[in-house]
Amino acid sequence: MSTHTQPVDGLAVAVLEGTESHSSRVGSAGGWAAVGHIAGALAGRVLDLLVAASVLLVLAPLLIAIAVAVRIDSKGPVLFRQRRVGRGRREFTIFKFRTMCEDADSSRHRKYVQTLIDGTRESERGHLYKLSVDDRVTRVGRFLRSWSLDELPQLINVLRGQMALVGPRPVIPYEIDMYPDAYLKRFVVKPGLTGLWQVSGRNERTYDEMVSFDIEYAESSSLWLDLRILAKTVPVVLRRQGVA
Repeated sequence: MSTHTQPVDGLAVAVLEGTESHSSRVGSAGGWAAVGHIAGALAGRVLDLLVAASVLLVLAPLLIAIAVAVRIDSKGPVLFRQRRVGRGRREFTIFKFRTMCEDADSSRHRKYVQTLIDGTRESERGHLYKLSVDDRVTRVGRFLRSWSLDELPQLINVLRGQMALVGPRPVIPYEIDMYPDAYLKRFVVKPGLTGLWQVSGRNERTYDEMVSFDIEYAESSSLWLDLRILAKTVPVVLRRQGVA
């Protein structure tokens, strides 16, 4: 197995502010999180519930239209369900709009991801975690992916408490089989609908960089950091930045 990089001190704040990283800044954010941990966790959960419920209500017509388009475009269920790993390495079922053909074979993607993790292959620029050429993706699926619309059903996972609005990317169980111990730090918080990696280049990053972003967030998470990431998510999605 290749040698994996370690989380970069101050990466979270540096990326959001567009400055060089400084450990003291993370110490300050970490101190705030430690002092107000209980209050911050409660406020974060309230924020998750309010935003998730509001977005689902406001976007209900759009969600219905997407569901109809998915069903008309190809055979199969509207929603894609897959086991993912969350906080404390507990598994849950994630919901997304289906973007692939029914009964698509996942073995090719699994092998690809494993080669990224063990360092035997570099991801193609702009296609981290996704195959650059994937004939399993439907026509509607390509459109949904390009605007991140396939992720919207994950708001259900947020309401259920399995995910948060902001957090590390929810990983597939087989990824953990290849993880070095340092990577497991990402599981101390809930996975998120968006996160530091998603607003920091997304698929333009390497797998190792993605995990570093996730660990950095887990170690310095706070309500303030969540609000800043959420604010940055909107323009990133509209610009389709880092979309594979």
